[in-house]
Amino acid sequence: MVVIGVTGSFGTGKSTVARMFGRLGAVVLDADTVSHRLMEPKRLAWRQIVKAFGADILNDDQTVNRRRLAAIVFSDAQRRKELEAVLHPKVLRELRHQVHRLRRSRRTRAVVLDVPLLLEAGGKGLADALVVVTAPPAVQRERLAQKYGWPEDELRARIAAQWDVSAKVALADHVVDNKGSVDATRTQVKRIWSQLLAGPSKS
Repeated sequence: MVVIGVTGSFGTGKSTVARMFGRLGAVVLDADTVSHRLMEPKRLAWRQIVKAFGADILNDDQTVNRRRLAAIVFSDAQRRKELEAVLHPKVLRELRHQVHRLRRSRRTRAVVLDVPLLLEAGGKGLADALVVVTAPPAVQRERLAQKYGWPEDELRARIAAQWDVSAKVALADHVVDNKGSVDATRTQVKRIWSQLLAGPSKS
């Protein structure tokens, strides 16, 4: 079984690439989904986050208001580090557990880890191959503005909170240039898939 780590920066299209691998037959494990589950009311991460950031970040149903939390952590690097210290180890532990379970089943050829902060969180060792998705800054901003409607200052803050894409590319085994058409990106993904699945089994 090959474990493919897919990462990039906000707006580069890493989740699009992860889904393309999924359509080729990979099991996709999404770090954001894991994070959301860990932050459900009364779970340990939820308790730690509420203790650190206060009950004002909660909705009426006690779920975390992610917009309120984001407004805090993306305006203060130290607060962001506090949140990451709570979530990152737990997310990586859960992903490691899921990969182990799939590996033991011996029914899965490839797993994709869709993890925005895979490198920042120290999770590179989870993957057999690292795929970094890139796009020019102008394209990133345009995509994010269309998808989320974030103002320019928030766009800058969120992008700045991650490693520069060039630093990730330097560690990549494969790079997907996602500035062009969907078909162009899909062609790159298929080529990487063929290369990774043609190698010796990593079961």
